[in-house]
Amino acid sequence: MGGQYLGHTLFIDCDAAPIREKSIELTTGIEGEREKAVHIFYFVRDEIRYDIYAPRSTDAEFKASHVLAAGKGYCVQKAVLLVALARAAGIPARLRFAEIRSHLTPQALVEKRGSNLFPYHGLTDLNINGRWVKATPIYDRGYCVKAGIGPIEFDGERDAMLPLHTLDGRLNAEYIRDRGFFEDLPIDEIRRTSVSWKYVTP
Repeated sequence: MGGQYLGHTLFIDCDAAPIREKSIELTTGIEGEREKAVHIFYFVRDEIRYDIYAPRSTDAEFKASHVLAAGKGYCVQKAVLLVALARAAGIPARLRFAEIRSHLTPQALVEKRGSNLFPYHGLTDLNINGRWVKATPIYDRGYCVKAGIGPIEFDGERDAMLPLHTLDGRLNAEYIRDRGFFEDLPIDEIRRTSVSWKYVTP
């Protein structure tokens, strides 16, 4: 697979010691690329708490090593971490973005933003055994229980995407359009298109 999806970048700092060490910890004793990718996915999904209000005012707060240390993040930050851990394990990985409408966005946040449309929802592409698979590590299991959403499961073979509905049938997310994949985080474009970067506290 192409080397550009294995190397470190400004935000995907897979060469940072904490990222390398965590990746080794997560994959030691696990055979097979698919099994390693799955194990890394579930770590990011559940051990890095989903926090829509996670600080994001500086570039440093988007670095994978920062997200790992913080133990929380919103979708973009969690996607960056998943890509970094995968690359550190030798699994080609890249960021992917989609414009979505999130129907479960807290009303107070919708009022601040003026919309429940998110121009750059972050997810990932993992190249497993020569095939790209989408993986969305956004919601931790605790959040899913509170929100009444089924957890996003990943088997390394099928795309793992946002659930479109809650367990009781309410709308959760709508995919508006795919923005494609990126080697590194397009931070300037994300900031340019975002409704507001001042809602990082409830």
